[in-house]
This record gives sequence, structure tokens and C-alpha cells, in this order.
Amino acid sequence: MPIVNFDHVAQQVPDVGEALDWWQRMVPGARVLYADETWGLLEAGGARLAFVSPSEHPDHLAFKVSVDELERLAAEHAVAIATHRDGSRSFYVDAPGGKGLEVIAYSDVLAEDAE
Repeated sequence: MPIVNFDHVAQQVPDVGEALDWWQRMVPGARVLYADETWGLLEAGGARLAFVSPSEHPDHLAFKVSVDELERLAAEHAVAIATHRDGSRSFYVDAPGGKGLEVIAYSDVLAEDAE
């Protein structure tokens, strides 16, 4: 049975830069892994937090799987896979209660690394 790993939680914010700055000041050791005007990724305490523009991404939880598992799950749930600017591929589905789930795979991750 395939194993998944937690990848990140994403929150919509009106200003990505302001959110990253605030979280870095408030959480000791927090560091920005990536930032642009519509998407920023921060790591703190072993967790990865994404701050996103509402026009670009929904609020969601993301779980990492292998590329093969991503393709299998997308076919099983009849959803399209999107390719992101960093080369990762994913799809989103609505969980009960309207909460978002992203299933993501990174091209540089081998199947055994995702499990």
C-alpha cells in the first residue's frame, strides 16, 4: 500500500510578502524557502506553510506522493494534473466541508522517497 507524506498547508492571504515577514518575526527559526508576489513557502519547526494569493490557489492541505501514485490517483478520481512553476505536478480536490486537498509529486523525488 502506498505511503504519503505531509507536504504543506496553504493559506490565502491578501499580501504574500507581508505574511512571510510576519511569520518570520513571530516563529523563531522560520525561514523562507521561496517567495514571489502570488506564492510564498516558509519552513518552521519541521512544517511547511504556503501563503498564496486567492486568485492563484485555494486554501488547502497538501500530501506528497510519488509521480506514479499521483497519476494513479488522478485517474482514479478523474481529475487533471497541473504542472507548477517549480516542476512539481499536482491536483486539487474538495474534501468534505469544502476544504481543499492537494496531492503533489516532485519530479526529482523517486517513488521510494515519497513512501
